[in-house]
Amino acid sequence: MTSARRAPSSSRPQATAASTNAPVKVTLTVKGPDGRLFKGKIKTKGHDVTTATGGTHRYDGTNGGANPTAVPTSTAALDDAARKRHFTWDGTWYASFDDFSVDTIKNVSGGGAAYWNIAVNGTSIPVGGCQFKLNAGDKIAFTWTAFQNSPAALPLQGQGRRKGRAPVTR
Repeated sequence: MTSARRAPSSSRPQATAASTNAPVKVTLTVKGPDGRLFKGKIKTKGHDVTTATGGTHRYDGTNGGANPTAVPTSTAALDDAARKRHFTWDGTWYASFDDFSVDTIKNVSGGGAAYWNIAVNGTSIPVGGCQFKLNAGDKIAFTWTAFQNSPAALPLQGQGRRKGRAPVTR
């Protein structure tokens, strides 16, 4: 005789191993122009995201047809960290990309001089932050990155002297 097991009663659906949008624990680091702004472990999964500038949009990996079902994403991890650790971020929504551009994190903006690069496990992601699927244990970095020809990326006059070479001036 076999005994039947009853599913636990819960008002929330339970994530299963087969669920692609099961929460995953990742490490998130945010590096601004003057150093680290945040580092911590975050449990995340794909979900709707609301920013002051961009409004509310889904951020679950299905954007642009990148994944057939909802998955945890890098910017969903940023959003979860911001809500749980009480800091802000903002981004502009681009319908043509079906994605946000992260503009500001913890009141640090790229402006016209820089952007927020997103890397997972040390490699810049090849798609938008709401399209790249995260796995448990991933290391996500949002890094303030100066554009090549912006004043923030260029050394000041007299800086940049390398041994045996003339100083770099711009």
